[in-house]
Amino acid sequence: AKLGNDVFASKSLENFKRVGIHTKHIEQIEGVPSGIAIIAIDEQGKNIIIVVPGANGKLMPKDVDAAKEDIARAGVVVCQLEVPIETVLQAAKVAKANQVPFILDPAPARPLSDELLSMVDIIKPNETEAHTLTGIQVTDPASAGKAADALLAKGVKTVIITLGEKGFLLAAKDGKEFIPGHKIKAVDSTAAGDAFTGGVAYGIASGKSVREAAIFANAVAAISVTRLGAQPSMPTRKEVDAFIK
Repeated sequence: AKLGNDVFASKSLENFKRVGIHTKHIEQIEGVPSGIAIIAIDEQGKNIIIVVPGANGKLMPKDVDAAKEDIARAGVVVCQLEVPIETVLQAAKVAKANQVPFILDPAPARPLSDELLSMVDIIKPNETEAHTLTGIQVTDPASAGKAADALLAKGVKTVIITLGEKGFLLAAKDGKEFIPGHKIKAVDSTAAGDAFTGGVAYGIASGKSVREAAIFANAVAAISVTRLGAQPSMPTRKEVDAFIK
């Protein structure tokens, strides 16, 4: 990652260190602000997000190459689209070369090349992102299935399309399954998608099947929407286990 040299960077680094995230490959650069998101929430907990990319735009393919050895040892690689697309593509190439599962959370949504999609092991769009990627309006499990088919046809191995509180569709070449969401009172949906992706990544890295990882992620996301904020809403493993139990 890239951060600016500002208060947002200081808070991010403090938080990363507090929760045990290695910061070896996080660089602070002068003259550019840290990337931030301005979030507005309505009475139902739905959000509108304005992203100001800042230093995120300075993360380059050469930075991926500098981290090659650590990527090769990783249990999983996760990318999203707040950094330059050529950097995401390079991360996919390095992951594939080292047989590390590559997960793509395609947000903020934009059209993606067939080259990138063909290297994705798991893609996790929400309804809006699935529409941007495929041109298919996603409103329910049936339309999510059509969008998933379009992504599978591009070479993606597994598609997980989240439909908010309704649940998610899991699709691969060998079939599809819709898994309903948990019934909870949402106060803030900010970062629910990030929580889900993190849950899937954690599950895959710890040896779960994709289905098991997605069901685990469903619980992670459910807990996150009962709390305000983005990073502060992320639950611990202990909390997720208690919720599932």
